[in-house]
Amino acid sequence: MESYASRPQVLTLTVEPAAAGSRLDHFLARQLDFSRARLQRWLKAGLVLVNGRARPPSYKVRVGDAIAVSVPAPEPSPLLPESLPLEIVYEDRDLLVVNKPPGLVTHPGAGHRTGTLLNALLHHCPELNEIGDVSRPGLVHRLDKDTSGLLVVAKTDLAHRALVSQFQKHEVKKKYLALVWGRLPQKQGRIAREIGRHPQERYKMSVHARRGKEAVTFWRVLQEFPGPLTLVELSPQTGRTHQLRVHLTAEGHPILGDAVYGGGASRLKGAPSALSGLRPLVKRQMLHAWQLRFTHPRSGEEVGWEAALPGDFQGVIDKLESLH
Repeated sequence: MESYASRPQVLTLTVEPAAAGSRLDHFLARQLDFSRARLQRWLKAGLVLVNGRARPPSYKVRVGDAIAVSVPAPEPSPLLPESLPLEIVYEDRDLLVVNKPPGLVTHPGAGHRTGTLLNALLHHCPELNEIGDVSRPGLVHRLDKDTSGLLVVAKTDLAHRALVSQFQKHEVKKKYLALVWGRLPQKQGRIAREIGRHPQERYKMSVHARRGKEAVTFWRVLQEFPGPLTLVELSPQTGRTHQLRVHLTAEGHPILGDAVYGGGASRLKGAPSALSGLRPLVKRQMLHAWQLRFTHPRSGEEVGWEAALPGDFQGVIDKLESLH
């Protein structure tokens, strides 16, 4: 027998004079807290009735139109919720901000079907299944497996729409800390080089791709160490895959510990003997998303958080400072 919980929920709306003349899909997007993509699917499936009849998305609503929206019951998710540790920095009805540890994959993919941050998020917040892309519900951006730091997750369609829009318009302010090889030519600067899939090694990205996309990174020197190694603050204006790692390597300053892009710990073999104690400490790229700021989707206020360096990164900094 079908349970009550599995039945579609029916939402009813009446068109007021101020909304008359609007397209049906635009009217629904303003009135309901669901994504445009989901509303379009429901319109196409005949789940939206105007005065008892299915209408196309372009239908112009009229004063007094009675609109019934049959919200289908949630489909079972292929993703497995898992009880894994989560460091939640902030949470409210619309979103949560987590501090991702290094070594944790953001979402399931090839070679990582379970044990990801998303599996943990689904256990903590089951309603995420209904938000955004079915394969990556709630996620509006990601961090590489070996990059640590702050990541925001949408819990409602309102938050998902607003955050996706802010990321697309480059309105989300992100700052990273990275320990890179070499001395940068000045105290601050800008890297603007297109990024795309590497022409030969398809698992990598490159500034020499056949079809690259615009990518801009601002950088600022914070501290210089023996090696030479330099601690920099990075502010990506765009969000291309591996952007910071690729841009820094292209400028001749790969991130310490980044074996994929030329900064691996093996490079310490040729470094001054004083750095020999670093090698056991460097087990991943020294890259940390330490600051995140954006406009809250419900309140409209700017909100932001900071995350201190994780223990492994701080341990490397402490070791370098002891060499001064």
